[in-house]
Amino acid sequence: MSRDRPTTAAASPSSEDAPSARPESPWERLARGVRSVRRGLRGVLGADAYEKYLEFHTAHHPDHEPLSEAEFWRDRTDRQDRNPQGRCC
Repeated sequence: MSRDRPTTAAASPSSEDAPSARPESPWERLARGVRSVRRGLRGVLGADAYEKYLEFHTAHHPDHEPLSEAEFWRDRTDRQDRNPQGRCC
């Protein structure tokens, strides 16, 4: 037995729904991939910790001034030195 699948015009996206009618070039795909890898590495290495701190601080403590970037990294390093848990170095 064969199953009949209904076909609808909504199955294929129209050019109005697509963000861009122009196909992405190989260089654009490469640049997007490099940005994605960079973002992933920054997350794994902790380089984006200050940005995450600012997002959290703004959401939860809008009435207090956040630490400067230098103060944040100094505090984080001091905290890790006082409590060395699960670090390789």
